Amino acid sequence: MVKQPAVYVLASERNGTIYVGVTSNLVQRIWQHRNDQVVGFTQKYQVHSLVYFELHESISQAIQREKQIKSWSRGWKLELIEKENPRWVDLWDQIIQ
Repeated sequence: MVKQPAVYVLASERNGTIYVGVTSNLVQRIWQHRNDQVVGFTQKYQVHSLVYFELHESISQAIQREKQIKSWSRGWKLELIEKENPRWVDLWDQIIQ
């Protein structure tokens, strides 16, 4: 996967702790989370499974979308994940191909 702005959602497990983030390099950023290279929330709560992502044309669009998703209730975030990934499969293999 080439560098491209993206919004992503990580989860600790199905219906577990979730984290919403934004990046310009999805593969690199998810690798960092998975390998506890990012000190903070995802490291502390072991939130490593990529369960949702969206690619965007510009970083400003991605940041706007991240803020929108972060403002949603937990229920809406879960609906977003389950609409695209009902089994909460880790999407890591999809982005590294």
